[in-house]
Amino acid sequence: MGTPLTWTVNDQAWAHGCGHDYVVDAPPERVPPPPAPQDAGAWAAAQRAVHGGETLVELSVQGTSDTAVVLTALRVRVVGRGAPAAGNAYAMDQGCGGALTPRYFDVDLDKDRPLARPVAGNDAGTPVPAVRMPYRVSATDPEVLLVTARTDACDCRWYLELDWSSQGRTGTVRVDDGGRPFRTSGIEGLPHYEYDTSGRRWARRSG
Repeated sequence: MGTPLTWTVNDQAWAHGCGHDYVVDAPPERVPPPPAPQDAGAWAAAQRAVHGGETLVELSVQGTSDTAVVLTALRVRVVGRGAPAAGNAYAMDQGCGGALTPRYFDVDLDKDRPLARPVAGNDAGTPVPAVRMPYRVSATDPEVLLVTARTDACDCRWYLELDWSSQGRTGTVRVDDGGRPFRTSGIEGLPHYEYDTSGRRWARRSG
């Protein structure tokens, strides 16, 4: 018997559909303007960009049948730590979109043993309380988990493990970036740029 759930993952989600930083090892004149949020993956790949300061991972999970699957735990595995990536930080604060209504988790990658901690969220101005595991999913009752992993001090490589239980069976699925760990790098001390739409150029952010 196979795993009784399916999942999709998007590690290019932006806070509220607009706010995000990337580290790019290139000067502003060689970096194209911020993309639309739906094009973030292609833009980041073309620039060899690294998530700056935080990575938002949007994990959509549902069962493969009407039988309930219980999601019992979400864990973080850090598999690499190095000095923060070199380059400049580029802000994507352009064109906010609609809010999501997921289950929110916060991860501090700078801790020795980071945990995925449930936190309260917000849906278009309406507070969404933190809800602890377990969650139940099925083919008709999916869940969206939004994990925000942050770092100030390292270039961190990490992935998630999602534990499940159904009809006396248990298992764990690895959630990563297509077989590679997610990557998040601190931006403290880096030059920080935002896009000036009137001048059509990147400008140094003050403060």
